[in-house]
Amino acid sequence: MTGNEVEGERVSSKNTRDDALPSWGNELWLSRRQRRFIGTVAVIAVAGFLVTWVVTLTPWPSAMAIRAVFEKGGDDTAAEMDRYVTDAPLTEHLAVPVGGDADDDAAMTFDVFSPDDGGDDPLPTIVWVHGGAWISGDSANVDPYLRILAAEGYTTVGLNYTLGPEGTYPTAVHELNDALTTLEADAEEYRIDPDRIVIAGDSAGAQLASQMATLSTNPDYARLMGIDPALDADQVVGVVLNCGVYDLAAMSELTGIGAWGFKIALWGYTGSQDWSQQSSGATMSTIDFVTSDFPATYISGGNGDALTWIQSLPMEARLDDLGVDVTSLFWPADHEPALPHEYQFHLDFDEAQAALVETLDFLEGVTG
Repeated sequence: MTGNEVEGERVSSKNTRDDALPSWGNELWLSRRQRRFIGTVAVIAVAGFLVTWVVTLTPWPSAMAIRAVFEKGGDDTAAEMDRYVTDAPLTEHLAVPVGGDADDDAAMTFDVFSPDDGGDDPLPTIVWVHGGAWISGDSANVDPYLRILAAEGYTTVGLNYTLGPEGTYPTAVHELNDALTTLEADAEEYRIDPDRIVIAGDSAGAQLASQMATLSTNPDYARLMGIDPALDADQVVGVVLNCGVYDLAAMSELTGIGAWGFKIALWGYTGSQDWSQQSSGATMSTIDFVTSDFPATYISGGNGDALTWIQSLPMEARLDDLGVDVTSLFWPADHEPALPHEYQFHLDFDEAQAALVETLDFLEGVTG
C-alpha cells in the first residue's frame, strides 16, 4: 500500500465519521473560544446558584454587605456633625473597657465626655446607644453629637455592644446592662450622677434604649428577660428615642429594598429568619411592655422615614395612653424636604438644628 493510499484511507475514514453523525453532532465541533464561553457561562450559573443557596441559609453575606454600606454612611454623618462641635474644652475617656479589663481584646467599651471646667462634681448623664440596624455601627459614630451635648453641661456616654451576626439576641441587652453597672460603680471617676441618668439611642440603638428603660421600670419584663436591671426606676429620669423600632410585628409588614435590609439585619441579630414569630421578636417589641412608670420621653423621626409612621408615632400614642410625659417632634407627611432616617444627626438641616434645641430643652427639664 502506498503512502498516498494510506493518506487517502485516513481522509476517507474521517469523512465517514463526520457523515455518520446526526446533524446536531456536527454542531458540537466547536471552536476553543466557543467552548471557553460556554464554560464561563456554566461557572457563572453554578456560582449564582451557590450564592443564592448560601444566602437562603445564612444572613452573613447579606449582613456584611449591609454593614459595609452602613459603616460608610455612619462615618460620613459623623464627619458632617464634626463641623458643629464647639471649641468648648472637654475631658474625654475613649474606648474604656466595660468592667475595667483593659487587657481583654473582646471587652465591650464606652466613650465618656464631660466639660473640662475644673470641677469634679457629678453631672446629669446621657447614656447613648448607637444605631446601625443591630449589625453595624460604633460609639464613634455618635461621639460628635455627644461632644455637642457635653458642652452644654452634661456627662455623655456612648456605649458599644456586640453586633449581629457575631452575637445574637439578647447578647447586646446583657452587655448594655453590664455597661450600666460599670458606669454606676465608676460614677465618681467619670462625673456621672447615678441618680440623673437619661438613656438615649438612635435607630436600632433607640430600640435598645427603650429596652433598658423598660427593664428598669417593669419588673415583669426584667423577669421575662432574666436580667437584674443595673438601674432602678428612679435613677432613669428620661429617655431619648430617635428613629427607633419598638414593634417587630409591624416591621414584618414592610416591603421594598429597605424592608429587605431590615429583615436581613434582624435575621442576623436574632439568629432566626422567622424573627417576628420568635420570643426575640416578642421581647424586642417594647411597645407591648412599657408601663405608666416608663420615664419621661422625647421621641422623634423624619417624615421621609417609614419607621416614623409604623414605629415612632405608634410608640408615642402608646406612651400617651399610659400617661407617660411625652415630648415629640414630628413633621407632616408633605413636609419638604422629606427628612430621612436619622435626620437629627444631619445638622446641615434646619430641622435637625430644631431637634437639637428641642432635645436640649427636654434634657434640661428632666434633669433639673
